Amino acid sequence: MNASTRRHHSHPTLKLSAVRVGFAVGGRIAPKRTVDRAARLFATPFASSRARARAAQPDKDMQRIDLTIHGESIATYVWGDPATQPYALLVHGWSSFGLRYLPWIAKLRELGYALVSFDQPGHGESTGRLCTLPDFIETIRAVGSHFGTAALAIGHSMGGAAVTLAQSEQWHAKELVVIAPAADIEAAAHRFFRFVHLGDHLREPFLAWYEKRTGVAPRDLAAHRAVPRLGQRGLVIHDLDDHEVPWEEGERYARYWPGARLLTTQGLGHHRVLDAPEVIEATLAFLRGECVGNRVVTSPNLPFGLA
Repeated sequence: MNASTRRHHSHPTLKLSAVRVGFAVGGRIAPKRTVDRAARLFATPFASSRARARAAQPDKDMQRIDLTIHGESIATYVWGDPATQPYALLVHGWSSFGLRYLPWIAKLRELGYALVSFDQPGHGESTGRLCTLPDFIETIRAVGSHFGTAALAIGHSMGGAAVTLAQSEQWHAKELVVIAPAADIEAAAHRFFRFVHLGDHLREPFLAWYEKRTGVAPRDLAAHRAVPRLGQRGLVIHDLDDHEVPWEEGERYARYWPGARLLTTQGLGHHRVLDAPEVIEATLAFLRGECVGNRVVTSPNLPFGLA
């Protein structure tokens, strides 16, 4: 999650002002309670995720099933037969929903893929309230394990981060495409702090709350720590005009991921990049084995050093 996402999808100006004043004052007089309130806000998907999921209109070939994962009912959407066809797992981003991938369905089906998408906990038609990146990861692994090894996984934004971190011996995808992937929870938290006017003195308690709830240190979720272990061929797509997850975060994936290439777009931002026709076509070309994007080489002179 990030500051700009909250700006575009939820709070009217007056409510946002009240939140900022509350955090600025509360951070001084009741820091512990303010951290708890801020962390819960950071981990609460927007209600618009549910409304947009209900408004989506999938084609008649889609089947809906509900999987029980860690006590939550996870709405899952299936096209084709993942048991007999190579399947692609489609992973949405923060405060989005599984049917956000509808513009991709016909094209991927034409390539012979069965398709599986789903709503993360607290999103779309799934149950739950709070959701974090580790929750995203565990849900991907559980849904993936239900259907078996995937031929392909595509993830957007936080979903891009989660799908790379979800790769393991227990479940993996043979090829990966990540679009506008978030690379760093600590950086996202910093953007959130600036947006809601939380004082920097609350940063460490905030990150400690996150670690206590998830059991994972935020620094261990950074892309440059995880993607060097990936052996799959991958494509990273990121727009230069992304004001929610900076282009530099996608570049970091490509730099540290041995089998990845980076395709840079411009003028699409963070959301339109997911269903832009040129992005879908570039992905299809990549899946056909064509050369797409550029190889990014790491250097000790760049941020985070060598892989």
